[in-house]
Amino acid sequence: MARGELRVFLGAAPGVGKTYSMLEEGHRLRGEGLDVVVAVVETHGRAATSAIARGLEQVPLRRVDHRGLELDEMDLAAVLERHPDFALVDELAHTNAPGLEHTKRWEDVEDLLAAGINVLSTVNVQHIDSLNDVIEGITGTVQRETVPDSVLRAANQIELVDIAPELLRGRLAEGIIYPAPRVDAAMSNYFRMGNLTALRELTLLWLADEVDSALNRYRTEKEIRSKWEARERVVVALTGGPEGQTLLRRGARIAARSSGGELIAVHVTNPDGLRAAYPGELAVQRTLVEKLGGTFHQVVGTDIPSDLVGFARSVNATQLVIGVSRRPRMRGLLGGPGIGATVIRQSGDIDVHIVNHGAAGAHRGLPRLGGALSVRRRLAGFALALAGGPLLTWLLVWLRTPESITSDVLSYQLLVIVVALAGGIWPALFAALLSGLTLDYFFIQPQYTVTIADPVHWLALVLYTANALLVSYVVDRAAHRSRIARRAASESDLLAAVAGNVLRGEDAPQALVSRVQEAFSLTGVDLRAGDTELARAGTVPPSAVPTARIPVGESAELLLHGRVLEGADLRLLGVITAQLQAALEYRDLSEKAEGMGPLAAADKVRTALLAAVGHDLRRPLTAATAAVTGLRAPDIKWSEADRSELLATAEESLATLSDLVTSLLDVSRLQAGALAVSLAPLETADAVLPALEELSLGPAEVQLDIRSGLPPLLGDAVLLQRVLVNVLANAVRFSPADTKVLVTASEFAGQVEIRVIDYGPGIAPERGDDVFIPFQRLGDTDNQTGLGLGLAVARGFMEGMGGTLKTDQTPGGGMTMVLSLPAATVPQPADAQAGQ
Repeated sequence: MARGELRVFLGAAPGVGKTYSMLEEGHRLRGEGLDVVVAVVETHGRAATSAIARGLEQVPLRRVDHRGLELDEMDLAAVLERHPDFALVDELAHTNAPGLEHTKRWEDVEDLLAAGINVLSTVNVQHIDSLNDVIEGITGTVQRETVPDSVLRAANQIELVDIAPELLRGRLAEGIIYPAPRVDAAMSNYFRMGNLTALRELTLLWLADEVDSALNRYRTEKEIRSKWEARERVVVALTGGPEGQTLLRRGARIAARSSGGELIAVHVTNPDGLRAAYPGELAVQRTLVEKLGGTFHQVVGTDIPSDLVGFARSVNATQLVIGVSRRPRMRGLLGGPGIGATVIRQSGDIDVHIVNHGAAGAHRGLPRLGGALSVRRRLAGFALALAGGPLLTWLLVWLRTPESITSDVLSYQLLVIVVALAGGIWPALFAALLSGLTLDYFFIQPQYTVTIADPVHWLALVLYTANALLVSYVVDRAAHRSRIARRAASESDLLAAVAGNVLRGEDAPQALVSRVQEAFSLTGVDLRAGDTELARAGTVPPSAVPTARIPVGESAELLLHGRVLEGADLRLLGVITAQLQAALEYRDLSEKAEGMGPLAAADKVRTALLAAVGHDLRRPLTAATAAVTGLRAPDIKWSEADRSELLATAEESLATLSDLVTSLLDVSRLQAGALAVSLAPLETADAVLPALEELSLGPAEVQLDIRSGLPPLLGDAVLLQRVLVNVLANAVRFSPADTKVLVTASEFAGQVEIRVIDYGPGIAPERGDDVFIPFQRLGDTDNQTGLGLGLAVARGFMEGMGGTLKTDQTPGGGMTMVLSLPAATVPQPADAQAGQ
């Protein structure tokens, strides 16, 4: 019997429409004449899901008694006996009641598939086994019901049911997903905007990996070796050298240019394991790969270019990043094509990026302007003369004819020119003398003697010497000018790098000191101001005596350790020292400016406080003064009602003054950092009830919904009461007369959240933080509003306790204030899961 096929509808969260899509597909298959039954479906009371389930045959569920509870489960035996073409099995991750054939529903599905029944099922991303710890980090909830990845990867088809997080929260707010009493808790916990966005991204990435695995399997089965650019895969070749970090970051930027780009780092080692010049650096680069979201691989091989290209093809790479060769140009000419050239030749349709990097030129000093040609080149010239002369003589003797004397002379002249190009004047002169003697001994009559009978031969010897001297002089001058040009280019690069360090806002003194140490090949450089070390580069032994002391400004000096600098070096060092002095002055000014920042902010607050006092305190003070003055007026006879009204006015105004002064003092304490906080475990109800009593609020104005079993929160009872009084007063003030303020409490990810929900006019989402700005009343101008300090003080109190105070939109209209404080003890995760 042929095995059935499994088709899974995958979603990022409950309510995206997985079950609805499965049932809709069931209707389509039934319309094509296929036998379709509903083995089990969980509607969760959703009207649309229940409606679309009608019209499909449903196999009766099996009633199971579990600890006195009647549970409805899928009847596996009945479905197998019915043996339809397609069975619709909702919630693949569901745990069956004890006593059934299997513990998990996905095991029931395996039996259906083995019996040749095609299955349509649903699952949320939080139930995928390999993502369990990631889901816990995002949502704060441990999922006990999971499906092995192997079950999903064995599915014949996985269909993504996707919806934007904003639309999903809209469905939730409209009561489509959960009933109204559960909406607020869901919005503030699992259905947070950040949670939904992260879950959606995780779903897309997991599905993309699954599609990628299927593609690789297909290419392997069909033996397809050419690259398929389904997504960008950037392979970065690491040698373990210091340039690796530059290459990795460049590769990461290339991968990020396309959606779903993948970064892969590879290091090729010898079978003997000896090729690891910088093992510590390679470990650092491996860590960087992980931070950049890539993967690290190690390949063992002897042919680096072939192994590298072979690995790139094995992972279907589209881009290959390698570093520019650090070999000298002459060595490249003598040693043949390097790794980079070989990789390009073998890469075929893989794009190769050869990236220049600072490490390639790092630790290389400025070219020196000493002698024209180096000792190494002069020795090479002498070696060429000693080796080339005998070889050329042997060849010419073997090919000698009576008419070949002219070609013999020109051949030796060519040898002298080649030696001059390689080694300069002295090797060329040596080659000229040697070749002249050889010509005289082997080719000029009388042969095999050093006697020169003909004066013309003396002239030939002189001409050889003159040619060697002239060519050697030209080569020597060209080399000298080449060194000057390289020196100028290096100085320009150094000055450009120095300017770049300052302009990019880096730690300029440290960067400049490092440049000095590298550029002038010093063992160490130390920048000091008196006994204070400001920056250091290289190795500076404690008792070492500096070879030079360069003053930097009036108070600092640069201590150089190592070789003695030449005149040209000191000229360039003077330019860098000027930049270093400017960097030190800039740093001093920045530190002073930062010190002035708090003073400026405090001055701004004082100015605002004085303006607020003059504007907002005048009204209640004037009202109280007028009431008291009127009562004391001897010429006015007040009725008892008038007297009571004036006394009430005075009392209200003085109470307002007291509240305003208290708020001002609280703000002063916060800004002065003098807020005393005494944290202790506190039950949520013990914090909420005193605030309600202080405001004289009862069941007619406030509805409490504090979940039982909450852990105690960690807070200051007095400060938290002040915060709640302020938030509750605002909520009651702006709520419609016939609507209660709702206070809920829940625990999420180690935080206890108290939500004060009103159904008033609310505020625009983009102005949510404006309510916490001191003296901000969002347009309120009545005389009883006060200074607008209440919520600013409340947020300061919450932050002083290590918590947060934020605004949120109330579903259906209004504003929700969310008070979040750490839980004093975090309970063990309950077996709570979001519904399907």
